[in-house]
Amino acid sequence: MEFPKKEKYTIEDLREILVILRSEDGCPWDREQDHHSIRKDFLEETYEVLEAIDEEDAALLQEELGDVLLQVVFHARIEEEENRFNLDDVITGVCQKMILRHPHVFGNGKADTSEQVLKNWDAIKKQEKSQKTDTDTLLSVPKVLPALMRSEKVLKRAERAGVSCPDQKAAVDLFLEKVQALSDLVSSPCFSDGEEKFGEVLLSLVNLSRFFAVDCEKGLTNATEKFINRFSEVEKLALATGKPLKEADSDVWGSLWRKQKESEK
Repeated sequence: MEFPKKEKYTIEDLREILVILRSEDGCPWDREQDHHSIRKDFLEETYEVLEAIDEEDAALLQEELGDVLLQVVFHARIEEEENRFNLDDVITGVCQKMILRHPHVFGNGKADTSEQVLKNWDAIKKQEKSQKTDTDTLLSVPKVLPALMRSEKVLKRAERAGVSCPDQKAAVDLFLEKVQALSDLVSSPCFSDGEEKFGEVLLSLVNLSRFFAVDCEKGLTNATEKFINRFSEVEKLALATGKPLKEADSDVWGSLWRKQKESEK
């Protein structure tokens, strides 16, 4: 099947490509897909965009944004085939949303600071979604979000509703209280509540992070990368002694780890 070759393509070209791929004369794989079968693809492409942003790689970012756009058009095409909505409806909806939620730009609203913009945004969104209570706003945070990200959003919305630790010391005290409860549980004969206690420690730590303006997802990602780099160097030290890490006892491993930490200072 022929398709025009151009220097520059448009969103309409992409939409037509999906129509062709999903047609009887198109691609068997593309034709067989539904929302659920390509759900993980959307997630993976989104994470690849984030990685390109973190690496500050403009060429990679351009490519990955294209992959995300493909997912949007793909899902819209599936819905269009069922006569529920199409890509134009998606675009119309998001344009209407942006105009409505920026009354200080497209209307008579007033917002001189980012804080005021966010406050207005939340109020308009709450009205749009028919959220009558503050609990409704917490429940609207998607459960499919990574746990740390979801907990941050829930705690932030709770704070806007007036429910939060009053200061940093209170947040620290709460964290230490949860750690002590976990410690007491570990030393007890029954550890059946371990998952719950771990969860409480993590949630209290996320709560504490807000007082340091720390992004928990990014913080844990960076700490994991640091662990991998440190592990790599420790393994090299171990191999230099003639033994792989798995054959070294805990004292040797600990000594090598401390040696590596000292070298990083």
